[in-house]
Amino acid sequence: MTDGAKIVIRGAREHNLKNINLDLPRNQLIVITGLSGSGKSSLAFDTIYAEGQRRYLESMSSYARQFLDRMKKPDVDHISGLSPSIAIEQKSIIHNPRSTVATVTEIYDYLRLLYAKLGEVHCHQCGKLVSKQNTHEILKQIELLPQGAQLGIFAPLVRGRKGEYKKLFQEVLKKGFTHVRLDGKVYDLRKKFEISKKKRHDVEALVDTVEMQAKNWERIKESLETALSLADGTCLISIVDSKKGIPRTLFFSRKMTCLHCNISFTDLTPNMFSFNSPYGACQKCRGIGKLSRALTHFVIQNPNKPLLKGAINEEIYFSFNRYVIEDLVYELKEQFEFDVTTPYQALSQEVKDALFWGTNEITGLVEELDNLFYSTESEEIKRKIRKFIREEVCPECHGGRLRSESLGVRIQGQNIVQVCQMSVETVAQFFKTVRIEKNHEKVGAPILREIRERLQFLLNVGLSYLALERTVPTLAGGELQRIRLAAQIGVGLSGVLYVLDEPSIGLHPRDNEKLLHTLEALRELKNTVVVIEHDEETIRRADFVVDLGPGAGELGGELTGVGQLALEKNNTRSLTAQYLAGKIKMEIPKTRQDYKRAPTLILKGCEEHNLKKINVVIPMGCLVCVTGVSGSGKSTLVHDILFKALHNQIWKTNYRVGKLKAILNSEQIDKVIEVDQSPIGRTPRSNAATYTDLFTPIRKLFAQIPEAKLRNFDASRFSFNLKSGQCALCRGEGYAHLEMSFLPDVYVLCETCRGKRYNEQTLEVRYRGKNIAEVLELSVSDAREFFHSIPQVRERLEILAEIGLGYLKLGQPSTTLSGGEAQRIKLASELSKKSTGKTLYILDEP
Repeated sequence: MTDGAKIVIRGAREHNLKNINLDLPRNQLIVITGLSGSGKSSLAFDTIYAEGQRRYLESMSSYARQFLDRMKKPDVDHISGLSPSIAIEQKSIIHNPRSTVATVTEIYDYLRLLYAKLGEVHCHQCGKLVSKQNTHEILKQIELLPQGAQLGIFAPLVRGRKGEYKKLFQEVLKKGFTHVRLDGKVYDLRKKFEISKKKRHDVEALVDTVEMQAKNWERIKESLETALSLADGTCLISIVDSKKGIPRTLFFSRKMTCLHCNISFTDLTPNMFSFNSPYGACQKCRGIGKLSRALTHFVIQNPNKPLLKGAINEEIYFSFNRYVIEDLVYELKEQFEFDVTTPYQALSQEVKDALFWGTNEITGLVEELDNLFYSTESEEIKRKIRKFIREEVCPECHGGRLRSESLGVRIQGQNIVQVCQMSVETVAQFFKTVRIEKNHEKVGAPILREIRERLQFLLNVGLSYLALERTVPTLAGGELQRIRLAAQIGVGLSGVLYVLDEPSIGLHPRDNEKLLHTLEALRELKNTVVVIEHDEETIRRADFVVDLGPGAGELGGELTGVGQLALEKNNTRSLTAQYLAGKIKMEIPKTRQDYKRAPTLILKGCEEHNLKKINVVIPMGCLVCVTGVSGSGKSTLVHDILFKALHNQIWKTNYRVGKLKAILNSEQIDKVIEVDQSPIGRTPRSNAATYTDLFTPIRKLFAQIPEAKLRNFDASRFSFNLKSGQCALCRGEGYAHLEMSFLPDVYVLCETCRGKRYNEQTLEVRYRGKNIAEVLELSVSDAREFFHSIPQVRERLEILAEIGLGYLKLGQPSTTLSGGEAQRIKLASELSKKSTGKTLYILDEP
C-alpha cells in the first residue's frame, strides 16, 4: 500500500487509546471491533472523524475558520490520507413529532410536488371529481346571494408568500385600484404603510364595494370580469348580510369548481400538502394530527379570583413554567386591555379563549404545555401535564394532519395521507403501478423516478416494514442510522470517509445481507467506510478489521489484531478472534426458571398494526425474550400494547393503547419500567453520575469536608447546574455549544475551565486529594475503589460495573454515549432502587 492509498495514524492517545499506530486502507470496508469500552468510539469518532471534520473546516471561509482554534484537536501525533468525513450515528437529535420517515428521506417533498402537479381534485364534501367554472356559472351563484347584502369584490394577487410587494402595489395603483386587502385588513395605497418582508402575506386588490340590488347587477358583472382578469381567473367576494351581520367570503375560479356543492378550489401548490404550512395544515390541530383538549375545570381552580391570585391551579406551576404563565397573562392584558385584578369569572370569553388557545401573536396555555410535554424527558412532568390536557385524535382531519381540501386530491384513488400510512414495501409496489398520461410525462416522470429511487434505498437497508408517516422520535437508534445511510447513498458522494456506529443494531439476521450490500455500495462509490460493529457476519465480510482490547477502560486502548490477524484463531490476545474461532462460547445455562409453573400475564386479541388477533401468554418472574424479523410486530406488542396498557392501569395515565380485547392477571404487577435506547439527556450537563443520582451523595460528602464548611459551601455549591459553583463562561457545561449553520452543531471545550465545569474556588475543596471535577473524571471502576468506604456511593457504582460499564467516566457527557450505554445506565438507575418484587422491566435490545 502506498501512502496515498491509506490513512496513516501515529500516536493516537484520545481517551484510553495507548499511543497506537495504525495504517488503514482507503476505499475499503473497515470494521473496528472489540469489547465495550475498549476504545472503538475514541478511535473512530473522536480521532479519525473529528480530525477529518476539523481539516474539512480548514478549507472553508474565514467565518468557519474562526471556530477552528476552539474545536478540540484530537490527541494524536500525526494523521495523513484523510478525506472529508461524515458521521452516521445512532443518536436521535430529532424530537419533533412533525418529523417523519417521509420528511427525513425527502420522499414527502417529492410526494407533495407529485400531488400538486398530477393530483386529481375531488370535492372534500361530496367526493365528486371537480371541474372548471366559466363566468356565466359564477354569476348564477352570485345571483343567489341575499338582496341588500354588502359585497366586496377582490382580486387575489398573492397567497401565503413572504415579501414587501412595493412594486406590486405601484402596479395596482397604476391600474386605477386605490385599495388592497392585506392579511384581512384594507389599506389605502395612496397612504404610506409598513409591511414585514419576513412574514407570509395574502394580498387582494379591492375592485369594488357594491350593494346586492337588481339595479346594480351590470356593475357587479363588470367588477367580477375585472377581478377575474386581474387575478388570472380567480376572484374573492366578501359578503356582509344586512340581517345576520356576519361577514363571509366566497372564492370563485374559472379553473376548479364543484358544481354540486358550489365550492371553488385554488390552483394546487406543494405547500397545500405540507402539514408544516398554514396553507396545508389542518386548522384545528395545526398539522399535528392530535388535539390537546384543555381540562378547564382542572386549570381554573377558583374562578372568583384573578388569574395570578389563585384562579389558576397551583399544581400547574412546575419546572420553569411559572414565568411563562405570568408572561402570558401580562401579554393578554396588553392586547385585550383588562385589569389583572379582575376575577377570571368576569373576564370576556375572548380573553378566556386566548388564555387557553392563544392568538396569532401569543402562544396559549395549551400549546405551552404541549411543547413542554414533547420536549421534557421527565415522566413526572409528563404525568402532571396529563392532568391538565388530554390528547385525542383530531376530529377534523382524523389524524391526517392536512386540510380536508388537500385530502380530496388523489392519485389512483389514494390521497397523500393514505400513501404515507402504507409501509415502504407497499408504497414501492403502489408507485410501480402509477401511470402518467403522455401530456404530463415531462413533469411527472422525474418526480416519480426520485420517489422510486429513495424507496428502493430504504428497502435495501432492511426498512421495508416502516410506515412513511412513522415519526422519527419513535424510531430505534439502528433504524434511524439506516435511514441516514439510505439518504447518503441517494446523495451519491465519492471520496468521502463514512464513520458508522453499529448499524446492525435492531436488524434481524435475515436482513443483514441487505445492510452489508448497502455498505458495500457505499464502498463501490470509492468511499472509505469505517464501521464500529460487534456483528459476526459484518466482521467476516469486512475488507479490513481492527480489534481493540484486551480489556475495557484503562485496560483497553491497545491493538489486539489488525487485518486478518484480528480473525486468526491463534491470536490469544484478541477475545474477538477467540469467539470467532469458537474457542470461547456463551454457555447455555444448565438450569432455568420453570416457566410452566410460573404465574402468567395474558394478552388477548392483540390486533394493532400488523398483529393478527393474537393471544400472548407471558410467564412472570422469568427472563422472557420477544423475537422475530424486523417489522414482525415486536414493538407493537410490547410497547404499544403491553407497556401502555399497564402504564395506564398503574400510573392512571391516558396513553392510547394498541387494539386488544383484554389483559388478564395484571393486578399482580405494581410497577412497569421501560428501559429503551433513547438518550439520558440532550446536553453535556447530563451524565451517568447525575442520571443514577450517584452525584447527590458525592456532593453531600464534599459539603462535609472541613474546608467546605469553613467557606460555608453546602451541597448545592458542588452542582455544575447552579450559579454558585459553576464556571461563569460555559455555565457548567464544560463545553461551548457552537451552532454551525452549514454543518451539524459542535461542542468545543470551554476556554476558561477547560472542561472542568466549575469555578476555581469550588475546585479548591478536595476529598482524599481530588477535587469534584477530578472525581467526575474517574472511571466507574476507579471510583468504586476511591469511594470504597462510602456504602451509599459504592453500591451504585458496583451495579454500574456489574452491567459492563466499569470503563465509563462518571462525568462523561450524555451526548457522547451510545444507545446501548444509555440503556445500561437507565437499567443501573432502576436496579439501584428498592424493588417490590412485582416490577415488570421492559428492555429494548439491550
